Amino acid sequence: MGKFKKFDTGLEGVCIIEPTVFEDHRGFFMESYNKKDFEEIGLHLDLVQDNHSLSIKAGVLRGLHFQLNPKAQTKIVRVLKGAIYDVVVDIRKGSPTFGKWKGFILTSENKRQILVPKGFAHGVLTLVPNTEIMYKVDEYYSPEHDRSIRWNDPDINIDWPVSDPILSEKDANAPFLKEIIDDINFEYKEEK
Repeated sequence: MGKFKKFDTGLEGVCIIEPTVFEDHRGFFMESYNKKDFEEIGLHLDLVQDNHSLSIKAGVLRGLHFQLNPKAQTKIVRVLKGAIYDVVVDIRKGSPTFGKWKGFILTSENKRQILVPKGFAHGVLTLVPNTEIMYKVDEYYSPEHDRSIRWNDPDINIDWPVSDPILSEKDANAPFLKEIIDDINFEYKEEK
């Protein structure tokens, strides 16, 4: 049996990853990433950076974020402490699921991770105080390529479990998808 299980989500390329967890009276041990074992489940990534965030309050919403090509990022997101509602939006032009979103509960208890490929906007909402998130990426942060879409874009219509989130100024004033559609340089390529 492999160390990781991969579950499709209905958005092409987006998947949930469940690690094998070894638990006993002392606690637990798990590998959160192993290049060889990820490749066995079809995930071929060259990860270059880890990011770690703490949100002190419940209701903190970070997103919807992405980086344009050629600095687009694939992310593997997991919760170290607490719980999040993790949202992924397809922004690949020509995709049959363009503008569609999916939401997932990730917690320190369920130890699930989500893989967010290039061509998807990503956002997280903390569900409990003092939530810590770590994510690995396959491209370095690039301020020139960094973009956001408004969290409450009516054309995307995400059903967030909060109506008045705690936002950064950048996220509160992010443009709607239709306002930046010409700037987005992700094209859908049908898998053969």
